[in-house]
Amino acid sequence: MTDRALRICVVGDELVAGFGDPKALGWVGRVVARTPADPPPLVMPLAVPGETTTALSARWEAETAPRLGQDTAVEPRLVVGLSHADLSSGISLARSRLNLANVLDVAEQRRIHTFVVGPPPTTREETGRQAELSAAFADVARRRQVPYVDTFTPLVQHEQWLMDLAGGDGRTPGQAGYGLMAWLVLHGGWHRWLGLPDDEA
Repeated sequence: MTDRALRICVVGDELVAGFGDPKALGWVGRVVARTPADPPPLVMPLAVPGETTTALSARWEAETAPRLGQDTAVEPRLVVGLSHADLSSGISLARSRLNLANVLDVAEQRRIHTFVVGPPPTTREETGRQAELSAAFADVARRRQVPYVDTFTPLVQHEQWLMDLAGGDGRTPGQAGYGLMAWLVLHGGWHRWLGLPDDEA
């Protein structure tokens, strides 16, 4: 764990804002609540509804720069929360890969440690295409040795997740679904990424 104050920007679509969660926490709020850093990190979700990787890659740097700052007493971090918006927008798999690669490469150049949360399942797109996109994102992150949390594979047939989607818009979960996402993130290398003891609970 660094001695510098942690500032973490979380970029993505409405999933990083916790849309649909009656407790208004989403997965980000639940993860932060289980992050025992002292002092606690300043976590700033920067959500754009329905955002594709093309749009995300075009705006993330300008939006995070003033928030992360250049103070040497600050440890800047970036979390990229992905969705399946590329599929409905007709973005090719190659372009999706390139967009994420560009984000991760620029972040590395700026010495910003990055953590990627993959897209969870939706009922609005064909399952095979979703699996392919998630695997592509995972490969891009792995090649750069950036932590990647696969939320698709564990949740695609998860009964509670599917119930949450059925009770909502088919894209964003409710309270239980966000809890599942938070659990996957917490047990997917989050504490290790921050230099904290792993959460075994």
